[in-house]
Amino acid sequence: MASKGRAIVIGGSMSGLLSGLLLRRAGWDVDIYERVDSELSGRGAGIVAQAELIERLRGLGLSTQDLGVQITTRKILDATGRFTQEYECPQVLTAWERVYRLLRDAFPPAHYHRGRGLARFTQGPDKVTAHFSDGETIDADLLVGADGLRSTVRQQAAPDVLPLYAGYSAWRSLIAESAFPPDVHRDLFEYMTFTLPPGEQFLGYPVAGPDNDLRPGHRRYNVVWYRPADEKAKLQWLLTDDSGRTHAISIPPPLIRREVIAEMRADAERLLGPQFRQVARLMDEPILQPIYDLESPQMAFGRVAIVGDAAFVARPHVAAGVSKAADDASALVEALNAEQDVPRALKRFEAARLPENFRIIERARHLGAFLQATRTEAEQARAGQHSTDDAVIAETAVLDFLYA
Repeated sequence: MASKGRAIVIGGSMSGLLSGLLLRRAGWDVDIYERVDSELSGRGAGIVAQAELIERLRGLGLSTQDLGVQITTRKILDATGRFTQEYECPQVLTAWERVYRLLRDAFPPAHYHRGRGLARFTQGPDKVTAHFSDGETIDADLLVGADGLRSTVRQQAAPDVLPLYAGYSAWRSLIAESAFPPDVHRDLFEYMTFTLPPGEQFLGYPVAGPDNDLRPGHRRYNVVWYRPADEKAKLQWLLTDDSGRTHAISIPPPLIRREVIAEMRADAERLLGPQFRQVARLMDEPILQPIYDLESPQMAFGRVAIVGDAAFVARPHVAAGVSKAADDASALVEALNAEQDVPRALKRFEAARLPENFRIIERARHLGAFLQATRTEAEQARAGQHSTDDAVIAETAVLDFLYA
């Protein structure tokens, strides 16, 4: 197959790999550039493998047979330790590392470049040029910004588009199955279980163990605890390390202060049911994740496109992050197949993807409104609609709303 052109993908995580693999299958010469020098890690991240993502992976010729843990049931646990609701919702639950490794192993190593940060790009009518931090410049027909929330590509192409703090944060942790007391394992481990302290949400579910180990006893339990935190005071306190430095966007787990973790543990003893109290005690070196919205009014800029979290970041409640990245990459390739002119193709891609991305952002805002530290009247109305046990157990991490 004759090459359709040269593509540079900035960002070597999920959306970058999905874009790179799909472009290669469509006949493009593709190189991926990742600014991090070491191998990427998705520490603390569990993923709901939506059916749409599984189909995309199969379309790339990748095996999804052992993608993750299959569950059928969701439950609600109250503060006394009693299960109050049960809901059938078959899903595959996996870990970030599993999907990343599947994609990374499928992409040619010689064309995946680590420790290569983009400084800027320039473009003309016939080419786009990537200028890297080490001084090298590379010309291409297409540049794809797949470099996440802190995207260098987006910051240059659309400098006014910034992350917007949602008013709450999440504590996250992956816990070894072998650490679970037998009674807690029996009650929780094989299900997706929620508990709803006032204005908060705590949930847990099983995922594969290290190296995609799916053997009983060797898996892990993914924990997420959403808690309101106002931006001016509480969030700043959470993001300040022992040296007094307040980190922007997020804080590395080893730098979270002991008193911050101690407060979280004390609140767990006060607010959670007995099973989840024991789970919270097992959260060694938890991750603190402030929740942000990001929505870009454009995804196409001449010969430059932005995809995945570089363009839109939705709150985690819809569990659409990786599926959204896969759909962006697929739509990009479909548009390039339909139009030989790259700028026209990218406008076609943008027209296809903006409406669905906006719908995902809006849905995620609705589901998370009850967790915010402060709310408008409209958000207060949404909070009442989506904060009930019935709503949380049926609406979290499902994509039915996209096809209604």
